[in-house]
Amino acid sequence: MLLRLRKKSILFSLGLALATAQAAPPSSPILSRVPSDGIQPQVLVDDKGAVHLLYFSGDAKAGDLYYARRPAGVSRFEAPLRVNSMPASAVAIGTIRGGQLALGRAGRVHVAWNGANKAKDHPGASMFYSRLDPNGAAFEPQRDLMTFTGGLDGGGSVTAEQDGTVYVAWHGIARAGESESSRGIFLARSRDDGRTFEPERDINPEPTGACACCGLKVLSNQRWLFVLYREAREGTQRDERLIGSQDKGETFRPLFAHPWKGTTCPMSSAWLAPETHLTQAAWENRGRIWLTRIDSESARASEPISPSGSSQKYPVTAASASGTLLVAWVEGAGWQKGGALCWQLFDPKGKALGPPGHTNGVPAWSFAAAWTRADEGFEIIY
Repeated sequence: MLLRLRKKSILFSLGLALATAQAAPPSSPILSRVPSDGIQPQVLVDDKGAVHLLYFSGDAKAGDLYYARRPAGVSRFEAPLRVNSMPASAVAIGTIRGGQLALGRAGRVHVAWNGANKAKDHPGASMFYSRLDPNGAAFEPQRDLMTFTGGLDGGGSVTAEQDGTVYVAWHGIARAGESESSRGIFLARSRDDGRTFEPERDINPEPTGACACCGLKVLSNQRWLFVLYREAREGTQRDERLIGSQDKGETFRPLFAHPWKGTTCPMSSAWLAPETHLTQAAWENRGRIWLTRIDSESARASEPISPSGSSQKYPVTAASASGTLLVAWVEGAGWQKGGALCWQLFDPKGKALGPPGHTNGVPAWSFAAAWTRADEGFEIIY
C-alpha cells in the first residue's frame, strides 16, 4: 500500500539504527566556486577519498561538460577533461537538464546528460552517455541511449553498481502525441560496465505520467534501485514519487509520494544520496525543500522535514559518519536568474543544529554540490 507522506515538518522518527555518538558541534562548511566559472556541479567521493567533479561550461543552450579529479589530501582539482566528444552537445538551460555523475566498478566514471538541440549532426534532444576510459585519460565517444523514446525534457540520471551494472533513467514519450500525463519513466541497463546497454523500458508500475520539465534521480544502494521523480497525473497531481526495485531493475513498486496539487510544472530537481544503512532523498514542494532518510533494507522512509527558508530549489545533501546531515539549496533563483546558496545542518534525529547559513553568488542555471570531508566537516561547491 502506497504511503503518502505528511506535509507537516516534524523530527525524524526512523526507528532505525542511526548513529548515537555525541559529536562536537559541526563547523560551517567550506565554500568554493566551480573551476573556470563553471556551473551545475556534481560531486562524488570515492573510497580512497578522491573527489570527482562534473560541471558545465559554455552557452547554456549548447555547451560542454568537464570532469576533474581532486586526489585525497589535495586542495586543487587536476586539469579537467571534456566529457562530450561532440562539441556543444550538452545543455544547462532550465537548470534541471545538466550532466549526472556515477562511480562504478573499480571507480570507473560514468556520465549521462540531456543533449542540446543544437548538437552538431544530431538534431533533437538525446539522452547521451559516456564513460572514462580504463586509463583515466579521456572519455569514450558519447552515445545516445534513446532507441525509440522521444520527448526528452526534464533531466535524466545515472547510477552504477560494483558488479558492473550501470543504469540510466529518464522520462519521455513512447508514441507521438502523448501528453504529459502519459509520459513514462524509462530505464536503460548495462551489465558490462557501460560497454553496451539494453534498449530502454518503461518501468513505472503505475500510469502517473511525469512532470515534463522536472528532473528525476536514480540511485542504487546495492539492495534497492530507487527512482525519484515528479508525477503529472491528470495534469493536476504533481506529487514527488519514489519507486524501487529489488531485482536489478526488472520490476518496480511504489514506495512513497509527497502530495502537491498544481497545474504547472515547477521545473524542480530530485535528489538521492547514499548513507550508511540509509538513503537520503530530497525534493521541492510548494517552494520548500523536503527531505527524508530511507532504510536501505526495508525502504521505509522517515517523515519528511524541511529546512527554514522560502523560494527554495535544487536540494543536495551529505552526511557525516556520526549522522550529522547537511542540506544545501538555492533561494531566489528563476529563469536566467541566479540566487543565494543556503545550507542547514541537522542531527541524526532531524533536529536543526542552528539557523541556516547563506551566501550570494550562485550563477544563473546553477546549484550546489556538497560532500563530507575526511575530517567529518562538509564542503560545498557552487
